[in-house]
Amino acid sequence: MAQARAVTGLHDVELASLAAAGDRQAFGELVRRHSSAVRGLLRRMGAQPSTADDIAQDAFLTAFERVSEFRGEGTFAAWVKRIAARLYVRRWRKDSRMTEEVEQDDEGHGGEVSTVDRIDLDEAMKSLSDQERLCVSLCYGAGLSHAEAAETIGAPLGTVKSHVKRGLDKLRIRLAPTQGAGREAERQDHV
Repeated sequence: MAQARAVTGLHDVELASLAAAGDRQAFGELVRRHSSAVRGLLRRMGAQPSTADDIAQDAFLTAFERVSEFRGEGTFAAWVKRIAARLYVRRWRKDSRMTEEVEQDDEGHGGEVSTVDRIDLDEAMKSLSDQERLCVSLCYGAGLSHAEAAETIGAPLGTVKSHVKRGLDKLRIRLAPTQGAGREAERQDHV
């Protein structure tokens, strides 16, 4: 019990060093600290909750196997989020290839957003196209640069920047206060 308390007080870099030396309890503490943030990122990227849980678990297994590569130059959370994001991108690509025909049939039905009184970020993210959501999540959720995101998903840098800009523009509009919308409706009623 005393050892468990000692581990909880350590910094992530110290825990990673211990984990690299084979201390499973230290790595368990890293998982406890960061697993919900990793699952949250994956859900914002578009993963269903069960898929987010599976990918998060795979990301932590990968992190455990490669923990000796963690240098502490950034945060452990950012490092494991990058691993998770890359795993999600691989799965997303595989699923995209498998469902390409279905998406082509459904092209005319996408992009419609239902009216909701209260909109939060997760709901707003769902309104983005898959590519926009992926790029925004990689750059702002996982902390990747545009160039790193482009390399991760195998897309040109300009394409990633375009998806991020369009996605952020859509999020700004979607998350903007609704006061202006009421005034606009009033103006149109008077015309």
